[in-house]
Amino acid sequence: MKILIAIIIFSFIIIFHELGHFLFAKKCNVKVNEFTLGLGPTILSWGKGETKYCLKLLPFGGSCVMEGEDDESDSDRAFSKKTLWERFQIVFAGPLFNFILAYVLSVVLIASAGVDKPVISEVVDNYPAAEAGLQAGDTILSLNGYNVHFYNEISIYNFIHNKGEEITVKYLRDGSKKVTTLTPKFNEDDGRYMLGITNKTGREKVGFFSTIAYGAYEVKYQIYVTLESLKMLFTRQISVEEVSGPVGVVNVISDVYDSSIVDGLKYVILNLMSVMILLSANLGVMNLLPLPALDGGRILLFAIEGIRGKKMKPEIENSINLIGFALLMLLMVVVMYNDIMKLM
Repeated sequence: MKILIAIIIFSFIIIFHELGHFLFAKKCNVKVNEFTLGLGPTILSWGKGETKYCLKLLPFGGSCVMEGEDDESDSDRAFSKKTLWERFQIVFAGPLFNFILAYVLSVVLIASAGVDKPVISEVVDNYPAAEAGLQAGDTILSLNGYNVHFYNEISIYNFIHNKGEEITVKYLRDGSKKVTTLTPKFNEDDGRYMLGITNKTGREKVGFFSTIAYGAYEVKYQIYVTLESLKMLFTRQISVEEVSGPVGVVNVISDVYDSSIVDGLKYVILNLMSVMILLSANLGVMNLLPLPALDGGRILLFAIEGIRGKKMKPEIENSINLIGFALLMLLMVVVMYNDIMKLM
């Protein structure tokens, strides 16, 4: 059951990404030859009009195969015959739809469960927050210029950036904005630097317009976490062994299901929705990385084309994408191996 739920979540996020490519291809009058969910051998296919729809064996990945996308075509409706702006729209639409999906889910989640506002419930004695004069009831507004909208952002910011360095904290008390500085203290029991504040108020329902705004803040937060995680990976603050792929995500979904089901179906749905927001925003960011075989790699080639004023030779572009795809598959194998080893 849990594996089935994970497959459904993966499939929905991927199909929504490919739907972005598909709809914008149609908008720009590009012929779509095949619309696919999954990788590997085809287990089911059907045709409607000019497009063949396929379901592949492995439920990870998908594609929107357009006429003239990776080979020469004389058709006026070929991807390669379209203007630079039209091709950019089609390629960018995939990640864009991931961000749209993450936003819609965020709005639904916040409307249903509320917001965990960054309000301090308790200040721990002998820790920097107490020494800096912070009090219960204060609302954290920003940390070193990073605007805070959820309490979780405080913990994440502290984890990512904090090496025991001074933090400028803006906060709200009784309607007045105040500023202070504090230097986090290392807690040997937890093995991390801490500010010395807690939040026990739980989620709070907000009005319609605030829900719309907080939905955008949630997507911004997820994009921020993804980008900072990538930065930590490239600077070797975290290793490749700590990166999770499809198998690891299935395990996370399974854990979320197990921990939520005891509280009822409503909490299962809300918590899985939270995972979907993370995955969809993550997929959007990852696809915009300027790497061959990813949407961001194609956008980079478009930028080069715009600067040069002429297209790159198709054989060169295809070779770049082929090499990038091979490296991407190799990375997926390594990540999947690490996921399996963690489970064992």
